[in-house]
Amino acid sequence: MDAMPQQNPEPPPSTLPPEGATAVPPLPTPMRTTLRRAAFGAVAGAVLVAGAVVAVPDGRKEAVPPLPGPVARAEAAAAAGSPASLSDLTALIGDRQQWVDTHPSDAPSWAVLGAAYVEWGRRSADAAYYTRAEQALQRSLAAQPGERGNTEAWVGLGALANARHDYLAAKKWGETVRTRQPKNWTAYPVLIDAYNGLGEYEASNKATEKFGSLRKGAPALARTAEMYRSQGWREDALATAQEAADHATAPAEKAEALHRLGDLAWERGEPAEAVAQYEAALRTDGNHFASRAGRARALVALDRTDEALADYQTATAKLPRPEYVLELGELYESLSLDGDARTQYSELRKLLAQARTAGVDESLTEARFEADHGDPAAAVELMRAEWSALHRSSAAADALGWALHRAGRSEEALQYAEQAVETGIRNASYTYHLGVIESALSQNGPARGHLEESVRTNPVFSPLAAPLARAALDSLGEPAPGGPTDMEPDPAPEPEPEPAKPEAEESEAPKAEASGPEPVPAQGQAARPTPASSPGAKSSAAASSASS
Repeated sequence: MDAMPQQNPEPPPSTLPPEGATAVPPLPTPMRTTLRRAAFGAVAGAVLVAGAVVAVPDGRKEAVPPLPGPVARAEAAAAAGSPASLSDLTALIGDRQQWVDTHPSDAPSWAVLGAAYVEWGRRSADAAYYTRAEQALQRSLAAQPGERGNTEAWVGLGALANARHDYLAAKKWGETVRTRQPKNWTAYPVLIDAYNGLGEYEASNKATEKFGSLRKGAPALARTAEMYRSQGWREDALATAQEAADHATAPAEKAEALHRLGDLAWERGEPAEAVAQYEAALRTDGNHFASRAGRARALVALDRTDEALADYQTATAKLPRPEYVLELGELYESLSLDGDARTQYSELRKLLAQARTAGVDESLTEARFEADHGDPAAAVELMRAEWSALHRSSAAADALGWALHRAGRSEEALQYAEQAVETGIRNASYTYHLGVIESALSQNGPARGHLEESVRTNPVFSPLAAPLARAALDSLGEPAPGGPTDMEPDPAPEPEPEPAKPEAEESEAPKAEASGPEPVPAQGQAARPTPASSPGAKSSAAASSASS
């Protein structure tokens, strides 16, 4: 017998109390009619009682519709554009796997299975699931091509490309679906992530606005909050993210919204508020390991190092994302636990190699690691390749600029570091990098401003870099009184004093005037008065005229 996907039973018909005219008692009926109705009612009642005995075995209470099962909950979350819990996602994967084993031509089921694999790979940091996702989505397209209406598989391929950080491919799939079905809301999250990865922020903003017009509720609000954040509009981002949290209903969706509030608090330099939001996310969904890593980051800033280490160790074991492993290694290094730091960096290299094998581009994290802890020249090569592949986000610009600076090429680095900051996002690490690069180029005024902005934005943004930012700022000292000296014009030199002349020479002054014009003074030199304009010369000429 075929294994059928789990389905919810049809709910029983509603038995609402009478309202309006049906609530008014009817007029009394004649006795004959009453007896006839009583007889009919007895027969009908017997039938209904028999049915009730079958429907409700114990005969004591009505049957109630069962709560949605895990597969139904996962399907409902996907239909709403929201994340499903890991347990529900596991149930959905098992259900679809069983179904397609006996129904290999069911294109929609293959597409659902592929999309579920993508989500599981993203939520578990297990890139092996991306290979399974690609196979499932290709099986879906083989059963029903996208040109014949299977846009769900195309959307799945776009989500897979974003998960692998192949933003050009994701853009292609998303735009293909949007061209054919402009009102298909599932294409827009794919496009938003792709445009952000490529640094095409104007296109991302338009896609976000379109998504919000097609899909209301927490998912659209979450995307809008991210748009405001990338533009540096902190108050708008916070208000919209809070609204998304208020609208979220399912635990996984609620945890994601609270995690976003934690991230915003952390970026504002409010670690205590960040810890509170991350803890609220973990109370809502204990398996939200991204919030555990976020809490670890904020606990470091509060000098609760032992708790932070425990959180990082749990997060990297359950959700081994390369950026979390790098953060833990840098925390060990800041505590002078060099052996533990080397162990983490070795683990990071293994994860990066596994990602490359699985077709996942982790160049950003790898370049950050190489620039500060490895080979800066290798970091430059990585980020040059990213830039050539049109991955030109603010994060990519910052990583390329910092790698160039660390490789001793600060003049080249400056334009990329400036571009990262000019996108609008308020990131303490970006302004720190720009300030250090400007200081290396002896641009002390701008360097001081950007370093001050960094420590003001988030004074504890990194256990390693934040102390270096303060030290770099202190080394610049206070600005000169009255403003930067390079903004004031050079003072004009004092005129040279006239040498004393004998009286005999003074009487010959008119003859000197006739011999030729006075030489033009050099640029910046005060013009000397001509003999004709000198009061002494006028008096000598008058005396000579009188004597003649």
